[in-house]
Amino acid sequence: MTAYQTLIAVEDLSPRLSDPDWVVVDCRFNLMDTEAGRRAYAEGHIPGAVYAHLDEDLSGPRGPYTGRHPLPDPSMLARRLGGWGIAQNSQVVAYDDSGGMFAARLWWLLRWLGHRAVAVLDGGLGEWRRRGLPLSKEMPAPQPRTFPLDHVDTLAWVDSAYVLENLKLGRDLVLDARAAPRYRGEMEPIDPVAGHVPGALNLPQDGNLGADGRFLPADALRRRFQEVLGQRAPETVLHMCGSGVTACHNLLAMEVAGLSGSRLYAGSWSEWIRDPQRPIARGEG
Repeated sequence: MTAYQTLIAVEDLSPRLSDPDWVVVDCRFNLMDTEAGRRAYAEGHIPGAVYAHLDEDLSGPRGPYTGRHPLPDPSMLARRLGGWGIAQNSQVVAYDDSGGMFAARLWWLLRWLGHRAVAVLDGGLGEWRRRGLPLSKEMPAPQPRTFPLDHVDTLAWVDSAYVLENLKLGRDLVLDARAAPRYRGEMEPIDPVAGHVPGALNLPQDGNLGADGRFLPADALRRRFQEVLGQRAPETVLHMCGSGVTACHNLLAMEVAGLSGSRLYAGSWSEWIRDPQRPIARGEG
């Protein structure tokens, strides 16, 4: 069977919940209430799903010079994945109730570790509920497995030094997935400094979704990104956001559109502003 590598529809997931080679991961999270996702999971989740906490499971420890959600140590992440029952042959499905905003983080992390059989549930828990499908309060007890750490894609992301150098060279296009008011520096509800990396273009991640909360068709996503890419190759695109989480939504959307090869600026804005010597722009440009 062909692996799902970007999105999966509810109707394709629901018949496979009892398949031991399929692992469903609930990634619900709220940046303003970091325990909200865990509470919601306990109140009802897709049957058999395990829970992944953004801060505890999908990020590393913060340091004085990191952003809010540093990349986790690969070996620690591999152990956590194995504890959830994810192995080399597992099909992983990630979901949330935020349009895929947090599920896309797990999608990207697994690909970073070389695991391609991972997809985001299109429409998330909202679509699951709209179809009248069941939820469970039962806490699963997954059989621990060994997640292989054979390949970590060191080229899948860049650091702040790379982005700073890119300001001089202009070789890559930086796309900022935050909401437009945050990008322009008109408001900043989370980080202590407002604005954006000079030269970065704003492409909010919620523009990847239709009114039904599902991803736009591949051709529509392709048009959306090619409007800003122009003649640039996808490999020259760097995605950022506030902390390297919602940027993964744009990465996923580009993959759905067939525009493969873009990279993540993992530390993103919350890391960029840790050094007051790094330049900051406000407004549209």
